[in-house]
Amino acid sequence: MRFASYRVDGQPAYGLVTDHGIVDLTRRLGERHGDLAGLIAAGDLREVEAFTEAEADVALDDVVFDLPIPRPGKILCVGVNYVDRNAEYKDGSDQPKNPSLFMRTPGSLVGHREPILRPPESEQFDYEGEIVMVIGKAGRRIPEDQAENHVFGLTIMNEGSIRDWMRHGKFNVTQGKNFERSGALGPWITTRDEASAFDDLNVVTRVNGEERQNGHTADLLFPFSRLIAYISTFMELHPGDIISTGTPTGSGTRLDPPQFLKPGDTVEVEVPGIGTLANTVADEQT
Repeated sequence: MRFASYRVDGQPAYGLVTDHGIVDLTRRLGERHGDLAGLIAAGDLREVEAFTEAEADVALDDVVFDLPIPRPGKILCVGVNYVDRNAEYKDGSDQPKNPSLFMRTPGSLVGHREPILRPPESEQFDYEGEIVMVIGKAGRRIPEDQAENHVFGLTIMNEGSIRDWMRHGKFNVTQGKNFERSGALGPWITTRDEASAFDDLNVVTRVNGEERQNGHTADLLFPFSRLIAYISTFMELHPGDIISTGTPTGSGTRLDPPQFLKPGDTVEVEVPGIGTLANTVADEQT
């Protein structure tokens, strides 16, 4: 199943995405869950299964997509997680022994088809296509062999980055990863049972139709189960938390010469079997 959060005439809703549109679960399920995060936390989709063949209530073209989880509790991002990414830095360092982690705020992300914003402070606006896990079951110190049971489903992120602001501090990238509305998340969440095996997923990023990134999860340094086990060692994971699992080679800053995003560009991040996240670039108005 695929689930989306969206707005119609300014009113927030969530629903079941079908080939013909969206079945409005806000109306059909009433106040039992409140939003998609509440449905995920309930941990039982049997009541939704009855609507998988229902007639769509609204067309995909008639909604404004929100973040799939409008108010995620935690947004955790993994850096340098594909086997050839470390070599891009050309610093002679060994492959990392543990994941590199940082966090983003909900305000740094927009939904599918919403503009992502280049801030006036920099022209080094870059893309990073990533596969994202959405946690469905709480846990702490989760063993690797049980980790997949804690995943509700998968979505997609364009982990927009302001490259020069990532180098302002000696030990962190937080500044360059959290400019308002600089990244995107969506278009929806595809449940774990409908996705391919986690080690058999492909992520492709295109800018104006040109392929820039193409990575496969078989080439992850730290696979999904390892990330969940590692992160849950020091913090409890909760339903609705999201973990973005890293980007493959080919970001704009690593091209020769670098190619950064500019207003009018369209960025698409596709994960076959999950969906395609698409956003245009605009300058932030101050």
